[in-house]
Amino acid sequence: MHEVKRRYFVFAAGVLLASPFATMAQQVGKVFRIGYLSAPTRASVEGILEAFLRALRDLGWIEGQNIVIEYRWAEGDLKRLPDLANDLVRRNVDVIVAPAASAALAAKEATTTIPIVMIFSNDAIGQGLVSNLARPGGNVTGTTNVPISEMIGKRLQILKEAVPSATRIAIVYDPGDKVFLPPMVSLESAAGSLGVQLRYVPMRTSADFDRTFAAMERQRVDALLIAGGTTFSINRLKFNELALKRRLPTMFAVREGAEAGGLASYGVNMTDFVERSAAYIDKILKGTKPAELAIEQPRKFELIINMKTARSLGISIPQSVLARADEVIQ
Repeated sequence: MHEVKRRYFVFAAGVLLASPFATMAQQVGKVFRIGYLSAPTRASVEGILEAFLRALRDLGWIEGQNIVIEYRWAEGDLKRLPDLANDLVRRNVDVIVAPAASAALAAKEATTTIPIVMIFSNDAIGQGLVSNLARPGGNVTGTTNVPISEMIGKRLQILKEAVPSATRIAIVYDPGDKVFLPPMVSLESAAGSLGVQLRYVPMRTSADFDRTFAAMERQRVDALLIAGGTTFSINRLKFNELALKRRLPTMFAVREGAEAGGLASYGVNMTDFVERSAAYIDKILKGTKPAELAIEQPRKFELIINMKTARSLGISIPQSVLARADEVIQ
């Protein structure tokens, strides 16, 4: 069994090595301005945000002392991100932090000069954020996830292992969040090898939840796999309440989904990613150019199983799945 909470990252050669002149470049007494551009609500990512601020404090950057953070929350409306990014550029912030690819893409469109530190974007190269992970070469750096096409099939496999009786699985996604559109070709291939049928279920907002859950109930869906996205990040408690009411197990991409009552999650730990982003900000504020900071990728993925939810659903998780879990929520 994997050791709980141990996580590893791949570091390209030279990543985050400070320039010998980096410290000299920092302006004594200057208060730096950090733009924080985020798609969801603040309340939905409060724990992740606190990890980010704590990591900055550990590096000597204290909000209200030597840094000021300009927060811009899209409140779940991705269409607001370009205007919010442009506002940060007008305010001439020193660096923009962009959790998720949607925010990073909006920031990149708004500026080619202000450094951008992206956090857990999916496939930074494929999405056009950078052309090279080892030497990004532009104003974007930070951390990136692996492509969704490589991860969602693995989640489908684990969900089928955890719930062997599931033969009809719904792939739930937000069609407005292009980053998380399910890769149907690779999914259909995985489904065929697992002997399951897939149902693709779009949900744009929480207003769609009741109607769509009722439709899935009529279709006799056995389990749900959430492709990811802001809609489900913000509304994960409500989503899981409706799923539990209809006795539907859910598989999420991030641990927050399992902690909110989902049956399981498999993916990277977002808290780790935001903590790593603080190291990038530290180097940039001390004079290192983002073009010189290699982009990190996760090497470790964590499997979280919520046994409380399993008991509520009357599901007996196979020991083979539990043995691979990094954490079991009791």
